[in-house]
Amino acid sequence: MSILSNLDLIRRVPLFSSLTPAQAEAIADAVVKRRFKRGECIVEQGKKSNCLAIVLTGRARVVTTDSRGREVILATMNPGDYVGEMSLIDNQPHSATVRCEVQTDALILGRAEFARCLPENSSMAYAVMKGLVQRLRHADRKIESLALMDVYGRVARALLEFAQPDKDGQLVIKDRVSRQDVAKMIGASREMVSRVMKDLEDRGFIEVTETGATIVKERLTALG
Repeated sequence: MSILSNLDLIRRVPLFSSLTPAQAEAIADAVVKRRFKRGECIVEQGKKSNCLAIVLTGRARVVTTDSRGREVILATMNPGDYVGEMSLIDNQPHSATVRCEVQTDALILGRAEFARCLPENSSMAYAVMKGLVQRLRHADRKIESLALMDVYGRVARALLEFAQPDKDGQLVIKDRVSRQDVAKMIGASREMVSRVMKDLEDRGFIEVTETGATIVKERLTALG
């Protein structure tokens, strides 16, 4: 199997889809491909990395930790997602840690190259702004759920965020759902999440298959 060049990889990243051939080549010359091990951090809360990281393969978890070591899961990063642009824009330390759940490959773009790319390409600048708006909307939904929803509603919303439609249009969470991860996402105890998940299954809102996948029924949307 042939090894993809940086230019080939750049062309596969949605953030860079609007670059001209010359701009794409310039970015390709500037980025570095890096492999992160499971459990390794791409960026760390409270520190500066001075780079933009774009996930190529694998999966990473965005978490924030308080002074007592309590951890909250903010989001999951998949191929095509990127992190670090906020710190590059305001020159402040990262507000969260991005930790790899599995071996993850990423493209790393330095501050100077990132700053030079934005004014030269309005479409890329718009894509970055769009990504920031999406994160703000996601943060608004999380704040809303924590403030207004009971545990059932918060669990339902988390499951709906995890789920993806399969070829038949059915919402499915392919990987086994970690009660601990859900608890960290919604601000509840693992025991409470386990009880709610069991009740949702008993009442037919979700179905857990023998493989560990979770089928999310459409009626769950009424809770989340």
